[in-house]
Amino acid sequence: MTFAVIRTGGKQYRVVPNGVLTVEKLEAEPGSTVTFHDVLALSTEAGLVLGAPVVSGASVTATVLEQKRGAKVLVFKKRRRQNSRRKNGHRQHETVLRITTIAA
Repeated sequence: MTFAVIRTGGKQYRVVPNGVLTVEKLEAEPGSTVTFHDVLALSTEAGLVLGAPVVSGASVTATVLEQKRGAKVLVFKKRRRQNSRRKNGHRQHETVLRITTIAA
């Protein structure tokens, strides 16, 4: 099983070839190609390679499928005994990717 662990947007993701991944917004148009060089771990048939902190020479290439917004998160703040309430909503911008290649 070939997989890699990449870092983007301050988070780590386990990716496999031809997998679909939703990450925080990247500045890329739908249909374009994005390359990640922050590969933290790489697993191939030869074995597992862990980076310190990244695997040198490894990269992951992905195609941007769409730019979208995530589900709405309600933010409700209440100060007790003050008759003070506030309700806000937030939708995070996201990028949907399809992993094309994992290069060692």
